[in-house]
This record gives sequence, C-alpha cells and structure tokens, in this order.
Amino acid sequence: MQRLPEPLKLLVEQLSRLPGLGPKSALRLAMTLLKWPENNTRSLGKAIYELRDKLHLCSLCGSLTDVDPCAICTDTGRSRDTLCLVSEWDSLLALEDGGFYKGQYMILGGLIAPLDNVTPEQLELNRLQRRLAEGEITELIFALGTTMEAENTAAYVKQLVAARFPHIRVTRLAQGIPLGSEVKFVDKETLRQSLNYRQDV
Repeated sequence: MQRLPEPLKLLVEQLSRLPGLGPKSALRLAMTLLKWPENNTRSLGKAIYELRDKLHLCSLCGSLTDVDPCAICTDTGRSRDTLCLVSEWDSLLALEDGGFYKGQYMILGGLIAPLDNVTPEQLELNRLQRRLAEGEITELIFALGTTMEAENTAAYVKQLVAARFPHIRVTRLAQGIPLGSEVKFVDKETLRQSLNYRQDV
C-alpha cells in the first residue's frame, strides 16, 4: 500500500475495516469507485456521510428508522398485544422478511455476554419494562436464538418479567432453530414454523 496515492491509500484503509473486506478487496472496491461516473461516487459519499444524521433509534422498539416512531410501531394493522423480543435489528429484518409475524417488536441491543463484558445494564431492559408497563402486551415472545448468550439473556428477562409483570405470557420460538445458530441466519420456513409453534417458557 506504500505506493498508492495518499487519498486512495486512506480510502483503502477505511474500507478494509469493514467486515469481509481485506486490503486487496478494499483496493478492488476503491478502484471500482474510481471508474464510476463522478455523480454516482459523490452520491454514495453523501449517503454514507448523512447516514448517522438521518437514522436514529425508534423510541418505542429501538429499531433503526428515519421517522419516530418507526413504521412498524405506527402500523395500525399490526397486533398491539404481542411483543417479539430480538437482540439486534437484523433479526427483526429476518422475521419481517418472512411476513408471517404481525405484532410488535422490541430490540434489546445485544445479549448478556459476561466474557465480552456485556451486562444487563447495557441492554435496553428499561425500554422493555416501560413498554410492558403500558398494559397492552399480553405475550412476550423470545426470538433471541439458541446460543449460550441467548439462553442466559432469556433466563434473565424471564425472571425480570415474572417478578414485575406476572400476567404476561412468556413464550419462545420453537426449538426448530438449530442449537448454536442466530435468528438472522435462519431460513424463512424454519422461522415461520418456530414462530407458529412457539412454546411457553
């Protein structure tokens, strides 16, 4: 990378920090951008620049949105009494892509993982409790996956809900999801069956 012009070298270094892009792939991508028409390159740069300014978290569910509350939370055609708890936004996208769940969501913002120094205090548990305290939710569905971190998080949240909201039914996706996998990587049919045949926890 020493012989690259400084602006190109800087771009390659930035791009290579993205997941799945090493220095060679980043260089190929940078060279492709140089071959694009100038308008396209500037448009991409502007979209990246404005990404953080235009996107924020929904105050109700915690998903990424450009309006608050988000389109899912304001959709009057969705059920208001079921709340599906997911760890991250991409898990919500996987469930929405299937088109078979028509309730509400809550994004925790991660999973309890002591080895990675992720504690319950770092998750959106206060937002979850505020949502449950509103009184609309009658069922909380865990869609956290089947990893050890997901199991620990589910156990923690179940205990919290049982103590403060004993009238709320707590369910989880059926165990059709392979052990050790994450919701965002599961195919649509497995997700649909897991949701339809969810079980009490």
